[in-house]
Amino acid sequence: MADVFDCSDPDQREAGLIAATSALARGELVLLPTDTVYGVAADAFTPAAVTSLLAAKNRGRSMPVPVLIGEASTLAGLVVTIPPVAHQLAEAFWPGGLTLVVEHAPSLAWDLGEAEGTVAVRLPDDDVARDLLRRTGPLAVSSANRSGRPAATTAAEAGYQLGEHAAVVLDGGPRTGSAASTIVDCTAPTPRVLRFGAIDVDRLREVVPGITD
Repeated sequence: MADVFDCSDPDQREAGLIAATSALARGELVLLPTDTVYGVAADAFTPAAVTSLLAAKNRGRSMPVPVLIGEASTLAGLVVTIPPVAHQLAEAFWPGGLTLVVEHAPSLAWDLGEAEGTVAVRLPDDDVARDLLRRTGPLAVSSANRSGRPAATTAAEAGYQLGEHAAVVLDGGPRTGSAASTIVDCTAPTPRVLRFGAIDVDRLREVVPGITD
């Protein structure tokens, strides 16, 4: 079973971040809090680790794994160019519950599933997650639940569903809302909402009036 670290305790938090960073570098999985729900993370640039993540969730490659980043500036290193609409939305809602789908740089050595040259990227508004991401770089992160089951809002729920597949659990306390992030496709001339979630569409339209759903 996974080692659990209580991130409300400064010493355990630091020990957990060190353990999680090492586990991810070895290609293992980590359960962590985000600002929406608990997530299961793998090194985005280790295809075998991403395959393990999909297997743990009992999820197929047809639903590519999103990527979390620790700083907004990291996005520029993952794409050839940032679409203006993606830049506007990121500036308005990052860090937060908004995932942007963009075309990734062809040179990136990753395999997140059948993504057809795109990647879904988010900057979470959670200190534990961002501290980890600053140490590891981009992580492939999906909600910490078996496919078809409710997303985990506590570390205990995440551990119950996926703990046997993970090396480390970072317990950041309960998540106050169970809404997943809103996903917006920024690869076409007109941005489109792919999934409704934490950020309301009306708020998105205040920034990008032409967005469709």
